[in-house]
Amino acid sequence: MTDGFDDRIERELLIAALPPRVAESLRAQGEVPPEGDGLLEVVLDLGRPPAARYSDREQVLDESDVIEQDIDHVVASVSEFGDDNRAGIPRTLHRISAIRNRRGRIVGLTCRVGRAVTGSAGAILDLVESGRSVLLLGAPGVGKTTMLREAARVLADELGRRVVIVDTSNEIGGDGDIPHRAVGRARRMQVPHPELQHQLMIEAVENHMPEVIVIDEIGASLEATAARTIAERGVQLIGTAHGNTLHNLMQNPTLSPLWGATVRAPPGAVAARRRAPQTPVGLRRAPPTFNSLVEIQSFERVAVHEDIGATVDRLLRGFDAEAEVRTVGRAGDVAQVERVSVAPSAHESLASDRDEASASPRMLTPAPGGPPRRLLPFGVSRARLQEAITSTRSQAEVVDRLDEADAVLTLRPYYRRRSGPLREAEARGVPVLVLRNNTVTQMAGALLRMRADGDGVDPTTAALREAEDAIAAVSHGGEQRVELTPQNSYIRRLQHELAARHGASSTSRGREPYRRVLVAPGPGAGAPPPWPRGESR
Repeated sequence: MTDGFDDRIERELLIAALPPRVAESLRAQGEVPPEGDGLLEVVLDLGRPPAARYSDREQVLDESDVIEQDIDHVVASVSEFGDDNRAGIPRTLHRISAIRNRRGRIVGLTCRVGRAVTGSAGAILDLVESGRSVLLLGAPGVGKTTMLREAARVLADELGRRVVIVDTSNEIGGDGDIPHRAVGRARRMQVPHPELQHQLMIEAVENHMPEVIVIDEIGASLEATAARTIAERGVQLIGTAHGNTLHNLMQNPTLSPLWGATVRAPPGAVAARRRAPQTPVGLRRAPPTFNSLVEIQSFERVAVHEDIGATVDRLLRGFDAEAEVRTVGRAGDVAQVERVSVAPSAHESLASDRDEASASPRMLTPAPGGPPRRLLPFGVSRARLQEAITSTRSQAEVVDRLDEADAVLTLRPYYRRRSGPLREAEARGVPVLVLRNNTVTQMAGALLRMRADGDGVDPTTAALREAEDAIAAVSHGGEQRVELTPQNSYIRRLQHELAARHGASSTSRGREPYRRVLVAPGPGAGAPPPWPRGESR
């Protein structure tokens, strides 16, 4: 990646604001221009030697301690400090943060170098340009704001979209009333006080008709709620939040609206008596505020969760999920892509049917219904397709050639272009199944529809209707419990979730392939009678 702006002049403005002896020492080291790209910040603490921090080291700039006059010199050279103890230099991206004593006197300064890097958003341009709302996570200093700033410029200048930046502490657009040129034609609303960020977020949507809202550091509940309100109005969101990974985000209740939150339903009364105490089932309350999540691991490496909802669902049920790790080349483009497994943490594994979640689904025999199928994936994940086959217990296998396939699975963009084997498949009369997303959920639905085509009955619809009738019977019809017909683990999980949403209890009993769900009244409706002796679960 290369800088699209001449940072040397702006960097010199920051150095000129430092005490003269510190500035001279910094220049004498040859680390500012043109070799100063590694300089991150200069630290001035009262009674200690001034120090410069680089990407790989920290170096003392002068043996003499910092005195009050040094602090006062910097304070007089920059803009006024706000309530967040931050100031800047007008029309630059530099940030000066203050440390105060108990009487409010400034006793320390962190002078951070701000840079605009053209191409820094190359790893996520496909997500940003598609109109998806994208949430960026990462450790401090890893480049979240730099990527956010570049995404705003690309959307405003190259795609011509109406972009409004809600800028707390002038982190994105720089100090002063005129935004830094690094944000392009994006408009900027400055937040006067950090606690008012959520109000400015709503005001931006109501007053300025943006197509895209850019937000830095969503960290409070009101800000998370405001972001959801914006997303529900159809506005694209590009933002950052506190946390390094998706696991951190899911363990932060303040930011739960960003990923859909959880509804914790109590386990079945029968299960509570027959099993050891267990964690309640975790369900998403609503769709996530953001469509995609990006974990910034370094300036050259990011992990992408393209569908947050699907990833969260798998983690909540105790299954591994997948992330796409992208490595960025020197030109800012994606040079390498690999898929890695993401295991659920102890806090996220909230499966209602825990013995099913912990057992390997590969041990199950295929479910009856429909003829065997040979499937050719084109533009979709082969590993995810195999996972969908396993979870639905479909009689299907993945093949490599069109002449071996009974059907082809692909995505909409590939189908519109009729690329690869798709044109030949249509010429031969081989069915082409078009998925909306490259997710296990989409593939599982396609497999179940194929099974329905084979025997004339949609097993998912029939099973959920049966579960609804059973819930109505135990809730209003006086039934103590209703046993459903045997289903595979995928459909049983849907039945458990349906029962939980309606306040009923449910548990699984029996052994594969005859394992089935039993529905009983919820805890508030009275416990069902004891199980008969000798009856298997």
